[in-house]
Order: sequence, then C-alpha cells, then structure tokens
Amino acid sequence: MSILTIEGGAKLDGEISVSGNKNAVLPMLAAAFLTDEPIQLHNVPDILDVRTMLEIASALGAQYDFSNDSLTICTAGLHTACVSSELCAKNRTSVLFAAPLLHRMQKAELSLPGGDGIGRRRLDGHIYGLKSLGAHFLKDKTFAFETAGRLRGRELFLDEASVTATEHILLAAVLAEGTTVLYNAACEPHVADLAELLNRMGAKISGHGSNTITIVGVDSLHRATHTVASDHIEAGSFIALAAATGARLTIRGTSPRYYWMTRRVFERLGVRMTLHPDRIFVPGGQAMRIDNDFGGYIPTISDGTWPQYPSDMMSCTIVAATQARGTALFFEKMFESRLYFVDRLIAMGANAIVCDPHRVVVTGRTKLHGMSLSSPDIRAGMAMVIAALCANGTSKISNSQVIRRGYSDLVGKLTRIGAKIREED
Repeated sequence: MSILTIEGGAKLDGEISVSGNKNAVLPMLAAAFLTDEPIQLHNVPDILDVRTMLEIASALGAQYDFSNDSLTICTAGLHTACVSSELCAKNRTSVLFAAPLLHRMQKAELSLPGGDGIGRRRLDGHIYGLKSLGAHFLKDKTFAFETAGRLRGRELFLDEASVTATEHILLAAVLAEGTTVLYNAACEPHVADLAELLNRMGAKISGHGSNTITIVGVDSLHRATHTVASDHIEAGSFIALAAATGARLTIRGTSPRYYWMTRRVFERLGVRMTLHPDRIFVPGGQAMRIDNDFGGYIPTISDGTWPQYPSDMMSCTIVAATQARGTALFFEKMFESRLYFVDRLIAMGANAIVCDPHRVVVTGRTKLHGMSLSSPDIRAGMAMVIAALCANGTSKISNSQVIRRGYSDLVGKLTRIGAKIREED
C-alpha cells in the first residue's frame, strides 16, 4: 500500500500538461481485439488502469510494446475467450472485452468487473445491448455470452445514457450484419474518441458526440494509428487545485469545447479562467466567493450526463468550495457513495453537512489542517490531495495507489509546480 506525504501551504505556480484520456484509452484496448492487425496509440497515460487492461490483453494472447506515451498492441495471438475473476475484479472496463471476444471466438466468459466503490453501477445496458444484437446470455455464468454466428444490427434504446454500455454496443455493432441505431447513447468526449479510433480501423460510425449513434456493420477491421484526446477530468482536477490553493496555473493540452460547463461551475465559486485553443489559464490569488442564485438563494451544483457537469468532477469541486466564501449545495445524482469522502474533509476542518448520500452543503471559507487519511477511490483521492495542499501542516494519504489508477505522474506534475509531496510504498 502506497502513502502520499504532503506538506500543505506551499506556493504553487507553473504549467501542467494533461495526459491522455483514461476513459478513452481503456475501451480502445478492448477495441484492439476486433482485428488481428496492430493498433498504435499515442498520448497513452501510464496509469494502473491501463496496465490492468494490458494485463488482461496479454492473458488473452495479445502482444504489446508500451514506451513513453506510445503503445502498439497486436491481438493476432488471441487463444482464449476467458478472463479470470482476479483480472476482471481490477477495473470496470474489463467487461468491454466481451463483444470483441464474441466476434473473434463466438463466446466470452468473464466475471463481474471491479472499479471504484462509489455505488451501484449497472450491467443491464451491456446485457441488453449484446442480447439485442443476437448474443445468448449464459445466466448460469457470471458474465458470459455466446453466439452461433455473426451479430445482427437493429435499433436500440438505452434506459440510461451509460458510457460503458454505449462503448460496448459500439464494439459489438461495428462488425454486426446490418445497421444499428443507438438512441439515448452517451455522448461524452471519450465515447466520441473511441468512435474515431473505430472509424480509423474501417468502421462506419456516425452521430458520435450526440445521443443518437448510427453504426453500419462492416465485414472486417484493420490496423490503425490514433492519438488519444487529452483527459478533461484530469484538467478539471487541476482547475480545482488552482482554485483551492490560489495557484497561478497554465494547463496545457486542452480543447475549449470540453470545458464550457466546467467554466460555468467554477464561475459560481468565483473562479476566473481563460480558455485558449490549446490551454487553460487560471490566474493566481483569486478571492473566491460563491455566487448566489437570483434572489439570494443558495446555489445548487449538480452533476449529470454530458454535456452537464461530470460526476467525476464533484469531489474535487467540493474541496474547492471549502475555500470560497459563501454556501453551496452539491447534488451528486449518479452514485450513492461518491460523497462519503466528505467526512474526511469535515475531520480536516471543512464546514460541511452531509444531508444524505447524494447531497452535501458546504460553507466556506474554512481553514483545513493536515491529518492522516485513506483514499477510497480515484476522484476522492485526488480531492484529498488538493485538500492536503491547501491545508496547514502535513497530511498522509494511505491507499494512494488508487489515485494512480487515473492520474499519470501526479507526484512529478505537482512537484514541478512547487508542491511538497512524496510517495512511499
């Protein structure tokens, strides 16, 4: 188990470059199994979740070369349709190997996926999609399917705009016979980026980036090279870091269209930023003050499906709010365990009331103090890092390897802007 030691109060200033999108590259590694030709990816973050997906790929028979931020993977050696329960339990996106295995092996045997303990995360959309396209769900197994032949395209409607279910249906439909039209699809940037890779491989996908996606099935896919888009959640985390600590920060490798809602939310907290074509600039030393709703009412900051505010941003934004004058209600609609980490903030001195599993009221500005903590999930772990950086004294965050599941070279990036942080195993 790793431990982060952080001395709070250091003056932070400088530039941070955003790594590739974690939630884009993970399904891309499953997509590599849709062809036996090599797939080359650039701007790949070296994070634990990528290493886990590569471990699964290797167990299935793939060969890969991963150096710096470039990855070449070839799945010509695929020799089994089974993924062990130990590997499946390591992350959420292990389920996405099911569709490619069905295309290549006519069967897929997996176990329930792991991932962050932020609440119930349904698999019903995955099962609905694969069954609707013609796969037979083996109920006596944990998460297993088989097919007697090629999958068949059709119209589908998701009862929730699930990101991973949308990605899974894309992986299933690209080689299915006929056309699939997916309604109420997730339209997050990483879903669109996956579709871009599949099109480079020879797929015929249109409408990605909207909630209606059309996939015309093709007979085969081929080699491709693709650069993974930058991670808007990582960039948003650094915006929260700059806001909470008063740092002057330039965040490089961004595209403005992914941060319009993020800017709106941080404007509510009194944070100014400038969105440039390839970077975001957050001025230092801002006097944060929460902007009430018209009439003087306490504002509500809530998450939602894209293009609403991402659920993955809520934890870090709550920490930023503790350093703003005023009161805000945070309404986390999507996961019932996301806000449990707030108890740790309260122990650090935050003035917050957890109303129920989905709502917390934060009143600032409060002085936080360092203490020993444990990271429960990726985003809460990053939120604790931000809290520790703006706190008085020293904090120790145990179970910090969880943060490395989603943030590449975090210690190095923070050290280069002046943070006093080190990690020990």
